[in-house]
Amino acid sequence: MKIAAIQMCSGLDPAANLAALKPLLAEAAGQGARYALTPEVTMIFPENRDQLKSVAAPFEGHPQLAAVGALARQHAMHVHIGSLPIPLEDGRFANRSVLFGPDGAQRATYDKIHLFDADIAGLNAYRESATYKGGDNAVMAPLDEFTLGFSICYDMRFPRLYNALANAGASLMAVPAAFTVPTGQAHWHVLLRARAIETGSYVIAAAQGGSHANGRATYGHSLIIDPWGKVIAELDHDRPGVLVAEIDPGAVAEARRRVPALANARDFAAPGLHG
Repeated sequence: MKIAAIQMCSGLDPAANLAALKPLLAEAAGQGARYALTPEVTMIFPENRDQLKSVAAPFEGHPQLAAVGALARQHAMHVHIGSLPIPLEDGRFANRSVLFGPDGAQRATYDKIHLFDADIAGLNAYRESATYKGGDNAVMAPLDEFTLGFSICYDMRFPRLYNALANAGASLMAVPAAFTVPTGQAHWHVLLRARAIETGSYVIAAAQGGSHANGRATYGHSLIIDPWGKVIAELDHDRPGVLVAEIDPGAVAEARRRVPALANARDFAAPGLHG
């Protein structure tokens, strides 16, 4: 099965971002991809909460999502929108991932669980929890011969999520992202390879890359990694592009047979803190 990671440089205009996505999806379909993953914040990469409020559309009847469903049907391909902001009743937003089937119907949604609250030297502080509400549920969906496990960006720093997905049957982990340049240079490859190795799963990471209209810069370097932790495809730059690789469910079974870490894991008690 061929899969594709779509790398983008999304801006502040949802219609323009959708227009930029269309030829990239067509290119992925032309290369034979059965599944295409787009980055985090595909449809709008906001400058601030007020700007997000002015353009984010409700989930029901969302105009860009309706268009993506039509594109999935046109290309007879699974299309996975890495994420987009969805307004919630409490005034915050869900950072929501949406999977469409080849028939254009929505198959699954996932709300990002772990929110990026961090102070990075040389950059403004990130407080995702001030704008977004974290999700509560891990999500999987069938994808031809694979089972797809959902995650978004900062989730990749929390291996417990991926172990739970793998133990429940996931064999392909989706990681749409908008990684900063400093953290990307330091942690992107090693974290994603670790998640593949720990779970004996394929990992596909579709990234934002480049300098954005909101003033931020993202790392790019979309990756597809095999269950042994080998990078089998990479966009070695921070520009829009399409990354395609062929994956084999047999490689998942083989990796898990060679190092049965999932089967060997044990529960244990952690020592308490004294003093």
